[in-house]
Amino acid sequence: MTRTLYVGNIPWSTTEKQLEEFFAQFGEVLGCRIITERSTGRSRGYGFVEVNEEEMAEIMEKTNGADLGGRKIVVSEAKPREES
Repeated sequence: MTRTLYVGNIPWSTTEKQLEEFFAQFGEVLGCRIITERSTGRSRGYGFVEVNEEEMAEIMEKTNGADLGGRKIVVSEAKPREES
């Protein structure tokens, strides 16, 4: 089953490909996206990485607080979106 990780404090210059390659060092990446501003297309500094449920805990442990582009990223299990 696929699980989604929230990744915060991503450097604004990081691309989705770079984020995917970083997480691929620790396990299989099934999907990856960085959230951007609609009006400017600029990164909002966070994104989501989809991984296998079996690998999720180990990937979170190895990547939370890790250095990515000179910043310590924050990794946790993504929470479902709340209905507005």
